[in-house]
Amino acid sequence: MHVAKTSRSEQLLNDPIRPLILRLSVPTIIAMMISTFYNLADTYFVSRIGTAASGATGIVFSVMMIIQAVAFTIGMGSGSCMSRLMGKGDYESASKFLSTGWFLGFTIGCIIAIVGTIFCDDIVVVLGATPTIEPFAASYALYIFIATPLIMCSFIMNNILRFQGHTLYALYGIGLGGVLNLALDPFFIFYLDMGTAGAGLATAIAQSVSFLVLLYICNGKKDTMAIRMTHITTSRKVFYHIFYTGMPSLARQGISSVSVAMLNIAAGAFGDAAIAALSISTRFTSFIDAAVIGFGHGFQPVCSFNFGAQNFNRVKQAFRFAVVMTSSMLIVMCVICFPFAEEIVRFFRAEDAYVVSIGTVVLQAQLITMPLWGFYTMSNMFTQSIGYGWRALLLAASRRGLFLIPIIITLPHFIGVLGIEIAQPLADVCAFTLAIIIVRGIMHELPNK
Repeated sequence: MHVAKTSRSEQLLNDPIRPLILRLSVPTIIAMMISTFYNLADTYFVSRIGTAASGATGIVFSVMMIIQAVAFTIGMGSGSCMSRLMGKGDYESASKFLSTGWFLGFTIGCIIAIVGTIFCDDIVVVLGATPTIEPFAASYALYIFIATPLIMCSFIMNNILRFQGHTLYALYGIGLGGVLNLALDPFFIFYLDMGTAGAGLATAIAQSVSFLVLLYICNGKKDTMAIRMTHITTSRKVFYHIFYTGMPSLARQGISSVSVAMLNIAAGAFGDAAIAALSISTRFTSFIDAAVIGFGHGFQPVCSFNFGAQNFNRVKQAFRFAVVMTSSMLIVMCVICFPFAEEIVRFFRAEDAYVVSIGTVVLQAQLITMPLWGFYTMSNMFTQSIGYGWRALLLAASRRGLFLIPIIITLPHFIGVLGIEIAQPLADVCAFTLAIIIVRGIMHELPNK
C-alpha cells in the first residue's frame, strides 16, 4: 500500500494556510477549467451544425450531471472519510474507504451504462429534448453512456487524489483528457461527418484516456494510496459513511440535473432557440464556476485533514480565506463579462437572433448574482469536508433544488420567458442566505482550540 504518511500530511497540518491552499488549488482550478473548457468546445462545435443540435448540448449536459452526481457522491464521500482518517493517522481504515469507493463506483457505472444505452432515446426526451432536438441528443448521449464506468471512476480517482493533497496528479489526468477532447471534436464532428455523435465519441475517448492515466497514478506512484481488491469491504458502516458524507454531492449535482431538465422543458414551450440559449449561457457560467469549484477542491483537503486532527482554528482560517479569494475572483469576472454578454452568446450562435436575445438576458442575470457563488460554494464544501452531512445536504439541495425548482414551476406561467431567464439568480439569493445561517451555526459549535 502506497501511503504519503509524512511530508504531505505534515504540510496539510502545519504549513501556512494561505500559500498551502493556493498551492493545492491552482492545479485543481486548471483541471476544472480544462474539463469545463472542452464542454464549451463541444457547445461551440455542435452549435455550428444548427440550433437543434445546439439545444442537444443542454440535454446531454443533464446526462453528464447525473453521471457526475453519482461519481462525486462516492468520490467525495470516500475521499473525505479517507482524508479525515489520514489526519488521525489511521491509514488502514483510510485505505478501505478508498478501495471500496472505487469498486462501488465502477459497479454502479456499469449499471448506468446498461440502462442508458438501452433507453437512451427515452431518457433524452424525459430530460427535455423536443422532437427536433431528440435525434441529435440521443446520438450524442449514447457514447457518453457507453463510457460511463470509466468516466465515473475518473471522477472518483480525481477526488481521491485531491483529498490526499495530490492536486497536481489529478490535473494530469483531467488535463490530458481535456486537450484530447478538444482535438478530437472537430475531427469526428466535421471531418468524419458524425455530427453530434462525434462530440459524444470524442468525450468518451478523452474520458477513457483520463481514466487510464489516473489509474496509473493511483497505483503506480509511491506517494499515493493504491486501489487494492484486498482492501474492499462490505461493511455497512463503511457504505453508510461514504454515502452520508457524499450525499451533498448527489443533492448538489443530482438535483441540478433535474432542475436543468425542468428548465429545458419549460424553455421548450418557447422553442428550440430558448433551450439553445439556456445551454450556451449555462455552459459559459459553468466555466467560471469551475474555477470556484477548483479553488474549493484545494481548500477541502486542508479543511478535512485539520478537522480530523482537531486543528479547528486552521479549519476556520482556511474557510475564511477561501471565501475571500473566490468572492473577489467572481466580482472581477462579473465586471469583465457583463458588458460583453451579448457578444459572448453571439460567439456560439450568431446565426439565430432569438437565441442571442434570450441568451444575453440569461447570462446577464446570472452574472449579477455571480459574486454570491463564492460563499455558497465554499460553505457547501466546508460542511461536507468536516462531515456535517445533513446540513451539507440541505445546502447542496438548495441552490438548484429547494429554491430553483419551485421558481421554475411557477414564475414562467406569470411572466413568460422572463421567468426562465431570472429563475437561477433568484434561487442564488435564497441559497446564499441559507448558507449564512448554517455556517454561522457551525462556527459557534467548533471549539476554540
